[in-house]
Formats: sequence, C-alpha cells, structure tokens
Amino acid sequence: MKINIGISDKNRKGVNDLLYTYLSDLHVLYIKTRNYHWNVKGDSFMEKHKLLEDQYGQLEEIIDETAERIRTLGGEVDAKMASFLKSARLKESGEVKNWKDMFNELLTDHELLCKSCRDDISNADKKFEDLGTADFFTSKLEEHEKISWFLRSYLE
Repeated sequence: MKINIGISDKNRKGVNDLLYTYLSDLHVLYIKTRNYHWNVKGDSFMEKHKLLEDQYGQLEEIIDETAERIRTLGGEVDAKMASFLKSARLKESGEVKNWKDMFNELLTDHELLCKSCRDDISNADKKFEDLGTADFFTSKLEEHEKISWFLRSYLE
C-alpha cells in the first residue's frame, strides 16, 4: 500500500538510510556494553555491573524504537549482524580491558553517536524534510548525552 504521510519516497529512503546506519551502530554498542557488563571487575564491581546493565537496557529500547521508526516510514530492517557490522560506524571492541578502558571506549562511542545524531537531525530536517525523524534523533541525542555524562563522571 502506498504511504502518504507528507514525505516523498526519495526522502523516506534517505531518512531510512540514516536510521539504519544508526541502528547498526546501536547493535555494535549494545553488544560491547553487554560484553563489558559481563566482564567488568575491580573496585565497586556491583555498581559498575549495574550501571552497564542499565545502559544496555536503554540501548535495547533505543534499538526497538529505531527499528520501528524505519518500519513506520515504510522501510525494511535487515537484522543480520553481518549487515549491521557492514553499515556501522562503530567498531567492535578487541580484548576485554580494565573497567577504565571499557568506560573510555563506551564514552568515545556514545560521544560519536552524539555527533552523528546532530548531523542526522540536520539531514532529516533540511535535506529530507522529515521533522518527525529529526525530532526522533533529537531525543536519542539527549539519551546519548546523558549516558556520556554518567561514564565521564566515573572517569574524572
């Protein structure tokens, strides 16, 4: 059935491409956060373990919301890990590290997503004329900023 929501097919394709790249990044970050949750150790273990559990829980919600936004705009979601890894800007982590290295890597990834969301907001609004997706990315930017603040607070 034809989608008639005030966004051209070309622009819906464009924002879905932005959303899929973001979804791919989220999957890499989700797996990395779970990995670190399982492997964190040291002082205040339970606090860090719980923090990472909360963060991967947030990422699960963001992943679902992002996939549903793609579907709302008539796109398909290729949910194979190989496809996500091919499309993601974020890279998988190497060996498991100490908690500071883990938190630094997660902070770097969330800050990269903050920057990417800012670009995606602008592109969704100006290039693809989709205020709904611009607003979507704005809400996700705020979530990544808050997670970044939490991680940065542990590292200071």
